[in-house]
Amino acid sequence: MNERRRMPAEWEPVGAVMVAMPHAGTDWAYMLKEVEACYDHLVRAIARHAVAIVIAPEATSLRERFADIPAERLLLCDVPTNDTWTRDYGPITVREGERTILCDFGFNAWGGKFEYRLDNAVTAHLHSCGLLQGTIEDRNDYILEGGSIESDGCGTILTTDSCMLTDTRNRVYRAGCEAYLAEALGAHHVLWLDHGALAGDDTDGHIDTLARLAPGDTILYCASSADEQADEQTEELEAMARTLRDFRTPDGRPYNLVELPLPHPIYDAEGQRLPATYANFLVVNDVILMPTYGQPRKDKLAEMTLRVAFPDHTVECVDCRALIKQHGSLHCATMQLPQDVLPI
Repeated sequence: MNERRRMPAEWEPVGAVMVAMPHAGTDWAYMLKEVEACYDHLVRAIARHAVAIVIAPEATSLRERFADIPAERLLLCDVPTNDTWTRDYGPITVREGERTILCDFGFNAWGGKFEYRLDNAVTAHLHSCGLLQGTIEDRNDYILEGGSIESDGCGTILTTDSCMLTDTRNRVYRAGCEAYLAEALGAHHVLWLDHGALAGDDTDGHIDTLARLAPGDTILYCASSADEQADEQTEELEAMARTLRDFRTPDGRPYNLVELPLPHPIYDAEGQRLPATYANFLVVNDVILMPTYGQPRKDKLAEMTLRVAFPDHTVECVDCRALIKQHGSLHCATMQLPQDVLPI
């Protein structure tokens, strides 16, 4: 274990958030205008609280489109991409004392489900063109997606068996994975969820769709409502809740568990359920950007829950009904970066 190395918690200060704009060469082509409107709102929301880094094959052509954003709050970079899920192919920040390192892990589109070669090269591209500065650590020999891990900033990592231990990623058991997380991220306390994957999830159960760490040894988690009819997710989510109740902090205390509501089921045009979840929020300095799904009562309940778990933050809502149509949401589409790696 590396005692000096740690992965910051998401609620620690950040300098920027990176997004990749949809384009005609992505799976968004059939609904490009609709999803572009969602991204326009998301980029502007980010820019109110940090620098928005926007990448795409022709990102610099978007300068006029975002003319209302102050120049110091917007960085545009032309980068070839396969898709938009920067959470999983963007760099993962670690710190060694005061030193910042951006880890460039391997990305293979959740076990080779889709084309990924352009996305896997994004971090190296951004570093070579000067948009990301400082130390880049090449870890492409190990597949690790940002959406698969949650950090409390003090050595605890929350993750899932169903994603981290798949044969299509690294072919490792828990012990081997824990040893790698200790070496790469400074993790000394790994919490494993073995239940809870949402219907329609392409990621094999990313933790950022199910449960999130928060200050004060708190875990927010998706829970089926007791006043609603049970569905195909209920059994898994109840099993996940039982596991969470058994978790202990490094000093032996139970975690503070906070239930997040699930949205009412959302289906695509073919009748497939989509993995809509309020757990896919993003913390950006003093604000939480929370996905909404056009369900006023559920959206409001989720917002109120986040305000309780993060009392020092405000909550801003971003309509993600377009994003969920490609089986992702707000956190999946973003990656936070520290101030000291930016060129401005």
